Amino acid sequence: MHNLLPHIPAQLNDVFGSIPYFMPEIYLTVLFLAVLMADLAVGRRSVEFCKVLACGGLVVVILKDVSQLSLVHDASHALFSNMLLLSGASVHMKLIVDVLSFILLLYFTWDDKLKAHTKGLSDLYTISIASVLGLHLMAMAINLLSVYLAIEMVSLASYLMVAYRTETGLSAEAGLKYVLFGAASSAIMLYGISLLYGFSGSLDLLFDNTIVQLSKVNEASASVALLLLLIGIGFKLSFVPLHFWVPDVYQGAPTPVTAYLSTVPKIAAFGLLVNILPPFLSATSWKGINVGQVLSAVGIITMIAGNFAAVLQNNVKRMLAYSSIGHTGFALMAIVTFSAQGLTALIYYLAVYALANIGALALVSYFSNILNAEDVESYKGLGLKYPVASVCFVIILISLTGIPVTAGFTAKLFVFSAVYSVYEQTHSVWMLALMITGALTTVVSLFYYLKIPLYLFLKRTENAEVASEKSYNLLVLAVIVSFLLILLGIFPDLLIKHL
Repeated sequence: MHNLLPHIPAQLNDVFGSIPYFMPEIYLTVLFLAVLMADLAVGRRSVEFCKVLACGGLVVVILKDVSQLSLVHDASHALFSNMLLLSGASVHMKLIVDVLSFILLLYFTWDDKLKAHTKGLSDLYTISIASVLGLHLMAMAINLLSVYLAIEMVSLASYLMVAYRTETGLSAEAGLKYVLFGAASSAIMLYGISLLYGFSGSLDLLFDNTIVQLSKVNEASASVALLLLLIGIGFKLSFVPLHFWVPDVYQGAPTPVTAYLSTVPKIAAFGLLVNILPPFLSATSWKGINVGQVLSAVGIITMIAGNFAAVLQNNVKRMLAYSSIGHTGFALMAIVTFSAQGLTALIYYLAVYALANIGALALVSYFSNILNAEDVESYKGLGLKYPVASVCFVIILISLTGIPVTAGFTAKLFVFSAVYSVYEQTHSVWMLALMITGALTTVVSLFYYLKIPLYLFLKRTENAEVASEKSYNLLVLAVIVSFLLILLGIFPDLLIKHL
């Protein structure tokens, strides 16, 4: 005990010195407590108040994120005894997460089925803010302990959100499956972390000689430990073979929760990969598995499995679930380049994909609200009856496919360019295989994305009725998203120059 006393002042100085770089997270903590107390104080009628409070608080957090861009302009900052790393990539990831979370918080009360929940949505806003805090920590985590705590914080919130509508059997089933798969992946990841700690004697991945110590262990053992860690991260990314929970959970969860699960946790998980993988790539002492080749193989299989499975789906949410798996595989193309160009392409791609996916699911809610339409066939003949929503749906799906002149095309072009640049330098077979698979699966995605416009405009039905009430909030959101996708497709520098 006495041996620790001389180190206490230095530790305290480190903590106090880290606080100015941790302000968005402090604001999120205060916001979480404020929304929680507001819910307890006002009761069931607190939905609108909690919504305004949560959205207003997130705006403040977004402004704090923007102010952090100047802090990481020249160098990264290790926080709280190397538990977290504030870098340019992590700040951009946090900023994207917060902007998308703001949209999702607005979206919650626009879905009629979720809004009709007997318990109200106040708790959902509290859970969402806690989840955003966990996502911030995921984007900055570099210590194995902080990695585990951040992932579990996000996972617990996700479990509650998926099973929020407990009165419906499908939602309860989705929540149970998600918890079971999540618990299994969490246990596997924790076992991997314990092995890495046992082999190296440290939880620090970046600033300690962890990799040097791992190199002294049997290569197969160290490789298995790293793979077990990647399984936990892969659960949040939902790449193959950790994707089995995705279709059932996305279909059974409320549509706004599906929009949440398919976007912001993936962005934070990719940010986590960006933080923890460099030591295993740059250190010459690491003799274990080639992480780049493993992720390349996973990306190829994920693109193929996700896109081909989506072709067979009739339920729109289930189709978008499989397509999100395919997009995860495509994003892995950018991350395996391990270059500055690839990192920029990754951030741009994730931002554009997440925006388009939220827009697509908002339109799913729109047609579900007015006509209870869940399957592709139920969209038959609705194009001319709901022209604005249908045209927006077409624009968003074109962007998800990657067709000019949308932002989705530009994002995929950036990813292909980053991969090709690495291929020119290394002539890696894996880079070539990734480009070929990405191009082929993009063509495959046409078959299921354009299925919806086909039913909207080219199929006819005599039974389709025009609803007297429309979800105008969702329609406005879809119009804004469509406009942004076209704008960023024509002028990508509006976003790319800030990355």
